[in-house]
Amino acid sequence: MVEWPAYFDEVDGGFYPTPTAASQWSSAQVVGPALTGLLARELERGHATDGFVPVRLTVDLFSAARFTHTTTPTVRVRDGRRIRVADVSVVQEGTVAARASAVLLRPDQQPPGELWHREREPQPPSLEVAPPSPLPQVPLFNSGEDSPVWNSVPTEHENNLRKRTWQNPIRVITGEELTPFVRVSVVAEATSMMTNWGDKGIGFINTDMTLGLSRMPEGTEIGVEADSHFSEHGMAVGVATLFDRGGSFGSCMVTSVSNAGRQISNAQLDMVMRRRM
Repeated sequence: MVEWPAYFDEVDGGFYPTPTAASQWSSAQVVGPALTGLLARELERGHATDGFVPVRLTVDLFSAARFTHTTTPTVRVRDGRRIRVADVSVVQEGTVAARASAVLLRPDQQPPGELWHREREPQPPSLEVAPPSPLPQVPLFNSGEDSPVWNSVPTEHENNLRKRTWQNPIRVITGEELTPFVRVSVVAEATSMMTNWGDKGIGFINTDMTLGLSRMPEGTEIGVEADSHFSEHGMAVGVATLFDRGGSFGSCMVTSVSNAGRQISNAQLDMVMRRRM
């Protein structure tokens, strides 16, 4: 049986990044989706119990995680009747490289009344373009408004229009299926790419990610559509909507810092996609 790629192997009571976890910014650095997925996994395994479900995940990516043995100690900060809060860290060689916190709630009935909703809902690619699959797939991209063109060729979206992606990600841990929460945590990190991707490629690297969920995703495929990008003096903030074939179910925000000296061009993004095919 073919073993699908994953970001980490479980080793000696912790984890070790696989070559798949290499970032496009630096081959010596672990990529953001790998870290967000690992942190989400540890928080869910340790604290999504007794009827509590995760609704918010905040990840701080303040230091480059390297290819070395990694541990993930967690602590429960608050344990109430309806609200639970927990923290986790990525520790490498005695140093914290990243950290995350989660808010978990007990589901309850919806209150009465009508609320505002965005007029335009994100639209996934057609089933002909992206047939459902339980297996990881190469990410698809789309740009503009109401464009039917979805593909895995970034240079065909070399513009300053709204970006969106449709993804079925690889595993976080070798041999372990993704849970819905870990799956969406991995894909949501694409908020940085979707909100910071312009006609010259990507020149901002995100320093954090805050994911908010009204429900868990349905199925194996998840979309991320850019809602906004604001930047001044090399600092940026971007927000995106998360959606599946059942509709929108959450949002994600990232703050980012300029990395113009190592700008990732659209041609480089093409090469990344070709290596995944």
